Amino acid sequence: MRERQASQDARRAREFEAFVAGAAGRLLRAATLLTGEPSDANPRARKLLTAALGRTYASWDRLRGEDPYDCARKELAVRFARGAWRRHRARGGALGQLSPRERLVLVLRLFEGVGEEQTASLLGLPAERVRTVHARAMALVLHPPRGPAPAELRGAAPA
Repeated sequence: MRERQASQDARRAREFEAFVAGAAGRLLRAATLLTGEPSDANPRARKLLTAALGRTYASWDRLRGEDPYDCARKELAVRFARGAWRRHRARGGALGQLSPRERLVLVLRLFEGVGEEQTASLLGLPAERVRTVHARAMALVLHPPRGPAPAELRGAAPA
């Protein structure tokens, strides 16, 4: 009996390792976009991904017939939504001016290619709200608000 369990555990570990080898790069990129960290220094994104992959591994045996990537992506989004909306802002870049919710919707819809209805279901929001958040986020990314003009352009003498 123990040999059979050990064999099943080894098979499960091999399957999960193969999944992580194929999907971790894309999931890390999504986590990095969500946290707004630079891609070469992203400890929060790595922590977020590790937690999501840990949860995915814990439910690995129950995923038969489901896409493990969808499960990991969902866990990543849920963990980001639960923690990041209240605490962290991005530090610049194209997504830096977006709220965490806007970043989450934009990353799911554009980078991950998740449909509007599926995004709404994942976040527990009405589809109309997801549509509105997505439209506002796209408008901010495509047409960022302008800051105050430099002193030289306002007519002030340069220092």
